[in-house]
Amino acid sequence: MQISQEFILEDSCSYLQGKQSTTEYKVVENASLQEMQNFLEHGYRRFGKILFRPICEGCCECQSIKIDVENFTFTKSKRRVLNKAKNLLTHIQRPIMSQEHLKLYDKYHLYMEKKKGWEYKKVTPTHYYNSFVEGVESYGYEILYFDKEKLIGVDHIDIVEDGISSIYFFYDPEYSSYSLGKLSLYNQILIAKEHKLKWIYLGYYVEECPSLSYKAEYTPYLTLQKRPLLSQKAFWK
Repeated sequence: MQISQEFILEDSCSYLQGKQSTTEYKVVENASLQEMQNFLEHGYRRFGKILFRPICEGCCECQSIKIDVENFTFTKSKRRVLNKAKNLLTHIQRPIMSQEHLKLYDKYHLYMEKKKGWEYKKVTPTHYYNSFVEGVESYGYEILYFDKEKLIGVDHIDIVEDGISSIYFFYDPEYSSYSLGKLSLYNQILIAKEHKLKWIYLGYYVEECPSLSYKAEYTPYLTLQKRPLLSQKAFWK
């Protein structure tokens, strides 16, 4: 592994209105499976070759959480989501970029601009490639969702030694009735159970942020304690 750049950026907080954020970034080349495992255990997230985590002084609202796969129970309502989607097809592969991917990504973000006020910028091939195709090494995958031959969802994940890191999911809003966001996570859990993986690394839970507060629904989960250095042992409880 080579860390080609390290830097800290301060900006307005994307999650909590009126607050400032401080984020640590590392540009990592050729991180091994074990090295990526260590990053995840210490609360980092990956997009392409960039790994980051919040380090805001005096604020711990961004909590890294991981779902306990073995003890996760599929309730009746969760099983209904899975059963309703039985007609949909899924395929797991190494991440690629295609016109279908780019069009679906744009369609989803236009929808989220109207629904949740997200800032929309038309995706460029370079941005998409750098975010989702570059830097995947041996652990990066995408799960594709199809209605017959139509691509309706793309779920980016990393599969590491003890679990799955849930990176980013986007979908066709015309298929919202399928609860595709929930479906994608339930399928990650099913894959983890099948392969005896212990955790779903779900990223950051922020109680006061509607886009992230939903993660508290996926119990049981553990929370990373404090902000350990990569050289220190990470404690979750």
